[in-house]
Amino acid sequence: MAYEDLRSFLKALEKEGELRRVSVEVDPYLEVGEITDRVQKTRVNGVPGPALLFENVKGSKLPLAMNVFGSERRLCMALGLDSLDEIGERIAGLLKPELPHGLSGFKDALGKAAQLRSVPPKRVKGGAPCQDVVLTGDAVNLDLLPALHTWPQDGGSFFNLGLTHTKHPETGLRNLGLYRLQRHDERTIAMHWQIHKDSTNHYAVAQRRGERLPVAIAFGCPPVVSYAATAPLPADIDEYLFAGFIQRERVELVDCKSVPLQVPANCEVVLEGWLEPGVTRPEGPFGDHTGFYTPVEPFPALTVTTMTMRKNAMFQSIVVGRPPTEDGPLGKATERFFLPLLKMIIPDIVDYDLPETGGFHNCAIVSIDKRFPKHAQKVMHAIWGAGLMSLTKLIVVVDSDCDVHDYAEVSWRAFGNVDYARDLLLTEGAVDHLDHASYQQFWGGKLGVDATGKLPEEGYTRNGGWPEMIVSDPATAAKVDRRWKEYGL
Repeated sequence: MAYEDLRSFLKALEKEGELRRVSVEVDPYLEVGEITDRVQKTRVNGVPGPALLFENVKGSKLPLAMNVFGSERRLCMALGLDSLDEIGERIAGLLKPELPHGLSGFKDALGKAAQLRSVPPKRVKGGAPCQDVVLTGDAVNLDLLPALHTWPQDGGSFFNLGLTHTKHPETGLRNLGLYRLQRHDERTIAMHWQIHKDSTNHYAVAQRRGERLPVAIAFGCPPVVSYAATAPLPADIDEYLFAGFIQRERVELVDCKSVPLQVPANCEVVLEGWLEPGVTRPEGPFGDHTGFYTPVEPFPALTVTTMTMRKNAMFQSIVVGRPPTEDGPLGKATERFFLPLLKMIIPDIVDYDLPETGGFHNCAIVSIDKRFPKHAQKVMHAIWGAGLMSLTKLIVVVDSDCDVHDYAEVSWRAFGNVDYARDLLLTEGAVDHLDHASYQQFWGGKLGVDATGKLPEEGYTRNGGWPEMIVSDPATAAKVDRRWKEYGL
């Protein structure tokens, strides 16, 4: 089922034993971060720790929800799925390129198109729950909200789960993104917009035109919307359309009070304001998902002109840092959802895995049905040219009989199937804005590892060709299976 708002989802989590309430007072300065980080790294029989609802946050009247998406089970609940592969299968069905044959074929094609046409966002008129309370001018006070100072050397307090809305000044295309936001004072926040993000382009166009850019930031959104904001969608695909596709239901939006944008009608808190051309504030340091502090840089400074919220509003945030964190299930969902799209761009790919320990962009493990010499290298180049996959630093290519999600199996292939003088591809290209290992910002070294079995045409000629892998004799294995079961071993 789809949850219309955060609070209904939290009730469902509590009913399922997936939510823990914390009633004692907690300090947003370091303490909330310490508690949350411990919980999200705790594993009991392999199960991550629960979602948390801090009911008494020092300095704020708003309850604070944390670690809400911190397990695959909770994320599947949030998106109304039985498994994360379910959406990938639906996307794959939409992307099948076969021409329709006969009446049933045309009905099937029309049905696929209808899946998308029926789920665009819809505008709610006459106000919405997120506008029960409206604060303007001097009444706006960001200190009312529980911003987190998570790590000791952070440069201040941050909002880490604000869904930022902008639109292209010329095309009018909307973008919904998730960026950290540093609170500087009661009405000013710095927008950490990385160079490869769509909102950065919107702001650059506005500056070129000498115009200010309207911005709306929504907190405590319906769960499917919060996930959609993290998805690396192409610039011309509306995140709200994608959210509607996931939940099979249109997302309700409402016009903002002071900027020409729309936000989820059932979110908890909204900040509205304008970015003036060239106005920046120093942002950072910030303890990031890389496990290191990102340095201070100038970023656009948003002046908040209007704050709206629900009656008895609540807030939501996340703690990022060295994995595992709440980012893990969100990143794994994106990996599974976008496999069909990646295979459409690069049909050679059978499956792929983006390890959480690599931040989901530093490493990609890819399996292929190898058909010709240097096939693995061809796939590496294709990945480095595919959207945000271009930021991948390490690509390991294995044969299709290797389970890319079994890291022990992948390691065995990469350690044993590689001549490191001939099977590596070293190059340079774009890297993530937050990458600290590159010797200069935004670009650095890339490595491809060909861990596939080698062909004679690739220069492998010893002992008559690549050896056969050891596998059990099928008849003997079946015999032992029967006896194993018979004797209860």
